[in-house]
Amino acid sequence: MSTVLIVVALVVLVALVGAALYWRSRSRNELRRPALQRRFGPEYDLTLARHDGNHEAADRELAGRVERYGHLRPHPLTGEVRERYETRWAELQQRFVDAPREAVAEAGELLAGLAEERGFPAANAYEEQMAALSVHHAHSLDAYRRVRRAARPEGTGANTEQLRTALLEARRLFEELSSDRPRNHRRGARRHEADSGHHHRPSHLPRSLKPKGSGV
Repeated sequence: MSTVLIVVALVVLVALVGAALYWRSRSRNELRRPALQRRFGPEYDLTLARHDGNHEAADRELAGRVERYGHLRPHPLTGEVRERYETRWAELQQRFVDAPREAVAEAGELLAGLAEERGFPAANAYEEQMAALSVHHAHSLDAYRRVRRAARPEGTGANTEQLRTALLEARRLFEELSSDRPRNHRRGARRHEADSGHHHRPSHLPRSLKPKGSGV
């Protein structure tokens, strides 16, 4: 009889320990979740949707990205290299007027190459590069995803207005990748411009990206 009681007690103890560990892990994840949501913004929602609404799975994936790529520090760009990328970006914006889809496809290639130049995974390792960029540029990443998608054969369904919007929004990521200023400084500057009602337009940025004869 005493042996049975000992076995039952051990089973109960193991169950209690397991429950305690489970709830401790769950509590830790719930405490970590707001930080992940703030850091990843729209990328958190995309990851959550990919995991069919499973918050724990989404948290594990994003925490894993931070662990793998959080230590990454961008390589500095020389003035010559930065000027070369800025010139290419200005040229493709001008090219959009006559060839919108080709210009958007080139923007995707340019961003991929610039990210690689800054020390992110190689341009031909798309998923790895996106995962690393999401850790450091999550709030600017969706437009990059759209211009990369437009460069693929299955991306030809985007209309001109969608291409134009994607290109204009992708410029934010281009500015972040081509600048050595801290991102929080740039965000503060954008908030200041929004609050003051002044919006700076770079001198090389065309006043319009509307294709000729598009009526857009």
